[in-house]
Amino acid sequence: MAFVKVLKNKAYFKRFQVKPRRRREGKTDYRARRKMVRQDKNKFNNKKYRLVVRFTNTKCICQIMYATIRGDMVVAQATSAELAKFGIPAGYKNYAAAYCTGLLVARRVLKKFGLDEAFKGKEEVDGADYHVEDEENDKRPFK
Repeated sequence: MAFVKVLKNKAYFKRFQVKPRRRREGKTDYRARRKMVRQDKNKFNNKKYRLVVRFTNTKCICQIMYATIRGDMVVAQATSAELAKFGIPAGYKNYAAAYCTGLLVARRVLKKFGLDEAFKGKEEVDGADYHVEDEENDKRPFK
């Protein structure tokens, strides 16, 4: 049998750097996160909000978040299990439940920032398309 050179010797393991925990677990893609969270230099210390939607085995969780040095901060959140208060008895994991949960968290954020009076939303249900941008307002909708 031929002599086989050991490639991973003591020097290799001395210099080996372990990947971050969430990378090892496969939970966080840090390149994609850096691209998503990065802010322009002229917008220093402004918050870049994002909508995070997670599906568990039984429900849908929607959160409005922004990133800081200390970690991600949650502005508002809603779960599809809360839809029971609005008359939806079951089906908290489907597409319609996710849509309703998104509407619920959007109304909470508007109320928190005092924009709920300026942006009422759709008053009557008639099936027509509704866009906030079509209305004339002094303030922009929450983006």
